[in-house]
Amino acid sequence: MRNELKGPEVKNIGVAVVQQLNEKSEKIYNVYLLNLGEEIIDEILITSRGYGENRTTGEKIKTSTLRHKVDLLMPNEIAKIEPIMEAVFGLANEFWVSYYCHEKMYDKKFVFLPETLVEKNMKIIPEIGHKGVIII
Repeated sequence: MRNELKGPEVKNIGVAVVQQLNEKSEKIYNVYLLNLGEEIIDEILITSRGYGENRTTGEKIKTSTLRHKVDLLMPNEIAKIEPIMEAVFGLANEFWVSYYCHEKMYDKKFVFLPETLVEKNMKIIPEIGHKGVIII
């Protein structure tokens, strides 16, 4: 891709899938957006979708595309994007994040590959205080 077509490099932004407990002490999973930088980001748009194939039948699988908006994230702030079901952990789970910082638009695709959202890959994410998998 030509350099002038590439947008500015995204730094200090992360997406995390986090394991938590609900009021019945059952495991649930939520997706968070993390602003790990020192700049305010705003007008944040996130699209999420899952895709892959059934290993037994070879049939293509894709989830609905969901869209979310977060007005503003302060430096070192997090925002919950959506809950995620454990049933889709065998798919590639894609989160495309676009936002503005200093009147310049940034965007980046974060993809959790199939089978990466497993217990052995989950570590404590200090900013959230729970176990999960994070992509920065």
